[in-house]
Amino acid sequence: MILVFAQIASPLPLAAWISWPIFPAEAVLYSPDTKVPRTGELALRRAIPANTDMKAIQDSLEEISYLLRIPQRKPYGTMEGNVNKAMKIAVDEKESIFASIPADLREKGLELYASLIDGKGGLKTLIESIQEKDPDKVSLGLTSSLETVAQLELLQAPGLSFLLPEQYLKYPRLTGRGVVEFSIGKGDGSTFSPQTGGEPRNVATIQVVLDGYSAPLTSGNFAKLVVDGAYNGVKLSCANQAILSDGGLGKNSGYSVPLEIKPSGQFEPLYKTTLNVQDGELPVLPLSVYGAVAMAHSDVSEEYSSPCQFFFYLYDKRSAGLGGLSFEEGQFSVFGYTTVGREILPEIKTGDVIRSAKLVEGQERLILPD
Repeated sequence: MILVFAQIASPLPLAAWISWPIFPAEAVLYSPDTKVPRTGELALRRAIPANTDMKAIQDSLEEISYLLRIPQRKPYGTMEGNVNKAMKIAVDEKESIFASIPADLREKGLELYASLIDGKGGLKTLIESIQEKDPDKVSLGLTSSLETVAQLELLQAPGLSFLLPEQYLKYPRLTGRGVVEFSIGKGDGSTFSPQTGGEPRNVATIQVVLDGYSAPLTSGNFAKLVVDGAYNGVKLSCANQAILSDGGLGKNSGYSVPLEIKPSGQFEPLYKTTLNVQDGELPVLPLSVYGAVAMAHSDVSEEYSSPCQFFFYLYDKRSAGLGGLSFEEGQFSVFGYTTVGREILPEIKTGDVIRSAKLVEGQERLILPD
């Protein structure tokens, strides 16, 4: 791996709207082989704390997505070998896979397992697509199989896989996944682009998946603010590569949660600590994904996040390092990704408004302090 170091200013001039500064950061340009998740869905799937057998199946299948990028002679034989490897693990380690699923969820697990092996979008169908050497069919089949893998993994992870430090139990926490739905309205009376075959829209919908597995305190604080209606009516501002919420929700809105970043390969998050990408440290939830959602820094200390101000990150590879890493990677508490409505993000302008924000999934996983 080739590392090239550079000293640059931040591409996020966020201080125009908020009081905390972003200092010039030493950044690292990784080689093009760096395998950073390129979508929110991939990052979220990798963040699920499932058992090792399911992760081995996932890794084997995800490798195919990289093989599909080869422009000419695609290695279909290698792809078929990857699927066969995943199939063998699924069959040979079925008992281990189901031992990690709680008893009350095993019926659902059996349905998903059958779909993964023999279903229309399962592994056997994926092998047939590979043998036909149709890259489009392979891509669709791979997406379907990986979605089923993720659903099985979520059954294996009904809560946090680690204990939070006692001093942090005073904060709200999300012990798994949640989904927040935003309704965004134009502030100047204009409209958003129409959906396929539809009319221009005055209000657009965005969904964000919150990942309490990797950022339980940050996700928990955000989810509580959503449930309390704190973001309803809040204005948005646009900076270079970011859409920020108005930070003026009042002093009693939200908790100033410590900076929370889970490094890749680690069992639990680090607190009040940034990552050193020069040394190869990468977060489980990278900022370098279009539609990543993170908390701004506190205006008191960069060891803490803002109690309420968050931003959508508009990742642009033209402003990133050679391996696709944002120059702000590892500096913010990323806690989720936009999974529905990403196409709306570039249409949001300063002055647009969050009409409403609702926690549509995961409220039962939100634990409030005593």
